[in-house]
Amino acid sequence: MALPNHDLTARGEGSAGDVLGTYLRAQATSFLRGLRLHEESGADAAEGSDAARSLRGAARRISGSLSTFRVVTESSWADGLRTELVWLSSTLADEHAYAARLTRLLDALHRLSGSPEVPAPRGAAGALTVGSARAGALLERQLTLARTRAHSATLQALGSSRFHAVADAVAVLASEVPLDPVAARGRVDEVLIPLAEVAHTRLSSAVSALPHAAESQPYNAEHDGSWHEVRRLLRVHRYAREALGEDVARLAQAGRALDRHRDASEAAAASATAARTPRIAPATAYALGVLHADQRHEVEAARFTFQDLWQPVTAAAS
Repeated sequence: MALPNHDLTARGEGSAGDVLGTYLRAQATSFLRGLRLHEESGADAAEGSDAARSLRGAARRISGSLSTFRVVTESSWADGLRTELVWLSSTLADEHAYAARLTRLLDALHRLSGSPEVPAPRGAAGALTVGSARAGALLERQLTLARTRAHSATLQALGSSRFHAVADAVAVLASEVPLDPVAARGRVDEVLIPLAEVAHTRLSSAVSALPHAAESQPYNAEHDGSWHEVRRLLRVHRYAREALGEDVARLAQAGRALDRHRDASEAAAASATAARTPRIAPATAYALGVLHADQRHEVEAARFTFQDLWQPVTAAAS
């Protein structure tokens, strides 16, 4: 994605309002483009998914920037639009999340059922192979139902007056950004950069508070929430640096590790939920237990990956 503010910030030109306004207008344009593509996609699921992803990305960037740089904008306007964009991006994300979770779990079941490293329970040779098919069918029923409900919720949201009000607000944003007249006249290094540093400090504090991956237990989900919060704060920090025209490739790479962490932890939770289904066969329960353990190992691997990536990121920032 182009970073339209890079030349202004690199040369020290332009006010805080100029730089932030340029970024927000670009993201609003991306949002409207994604909306148009979504409307034109019709029954094409692949195109619809790509368009929804574009909508979510633009909505997150706008809402994140309005949070970080709130004082540079008209605060009441920023607060209202940010709330609505968080609602929209969350609604649009659910359908994709269920589909991706099902794919992840079925792929893992297929891999595990052919792995010689997974022991069968005593007296039940081949139980994983037998149970994995039933476990896959159970997961498919549960997650397909959840995806269908999420799809209905998305269609309802996109047809609602609430969504049209959001789209209208973003359309206005594409041409005019409501800014605070005093803060917007300030220099970038006096206004935007200190605000971006606040976002960085919050992220660094949250990362420092995480237990080291080596100290946590592979099957313990107790700390997942803290890691999800780091993922959210990293995204806000990345968007702030992106708005300033900085290279965010390393931050994006660290973010992808946390995306994998989130995906694996939610997949593990889905397998655990399926295992609590009443009256399932022992072989099915066994396969779901193996699947849960596999996804929790994926969670731990993602944590190690993030911590390895975070050190160069902090070194580059210092």
